[in-house]
Amino acid sequence: MLLQQPLNENLELIARQVVEGFILGLHKSPFHGFSVEFAEHRLYNQGDPLRHIDWRVYGRTDKLFIKRFEEETNLRCCIVMDTSSSMQFPRDTQKVNKLQFSCVAAASLLQLMKRQLDASALALFDEQVYYMSECRSSPSHYRMLTNELQRTLNITTDNKVTNAAAAIHRIAEQMHKRSLVIIFSDMMDDAANIEELFAALQHLKYNKHEVILFHVADGAQEMDFEFENRPYEFVDMESGERVKLQPHQIKDEYVAKMKDFRTLIEQRCHQYHVDRVAVDLTKPVDEVLHAFLVKRNKLM
Repeated sequence: MLLQQPLNENLELIARQVVEGFILGLHKSPFHGFSVEFAEHRLYNQGDPLRHIDWRVYGRTDKLFIKRFEEETNLRCCIVMDTSSSMQFPRDTQKVNKLQFSCVAAASLLQLMKRQLDASALALFDEQVYYMSECRSSPSHYRMLTNELQRTLNITTDNKVTNAAAAIHRIAEQMHKRSLVIIFSDMMDDAANIEELFAALQHLKYNKHEVILFHVADGAQEMDFEFENRPYEFVDMESGERVKLQPHQIKDEYVAKMKDFRTLIEQRCHQYHVDRVAVDLTKPVDEVLHAFLVKRNKLM
């Protein structure tokens, strides 16, 4: 597994190795710029090219209208990362936490964008967006984003809450329309606020962004609640709230509720045409990205 390398050495090198491991198997780019697309009609003016006249509309209305198009552009991609305290789980130096996994995956995607000569941006948030770069394609810009991810890699902050909805609304307002927005988050906002979160994702879709959500979780502990049958003190990494219990007493109820929550997220993503990628930390970054990119490559 590529993440067994020391993560604090060189994130760019690790990302390059991840990309080189699967890029040979891709017969075409899994990400593309937006093609020429019809935008609107306007009345014909003398001197307009005749090839742009919509003759079908003329046949119905006996009036000349010109079809206007949005021009094809290179891809613009914004990688959005949740860095709140819950993303730093598990805090075990022998394991990769959710934030570290996301940083390596994000750096790998930036490496892929660089090879395609596409423009990239990076946004980091917890309870607010505290870092947001411009969207550029220069080598110096790529290095700046990779260095920022390197700094983010080993963040350890307690009681940093998440406000993903507000962050995504802000990003939707600031990003150039018709961009690819890739979000890394554990979606650990209060379940009662899930509709507000998806309203923010709809804001991105309304602005004609393509949205991909990498939903990151530790499958063994967060989803399946696999702990030894002994007393534990569980601490909410964002609120600091503590509770003492034996895992077997609540395991069945916990697993059922987490399954319902993830099913709700999956259904809402399908409803709003958000491409959701379920990420389990037990799987290597290169395996997760390869499976996703090959699937996407086949759909294009």
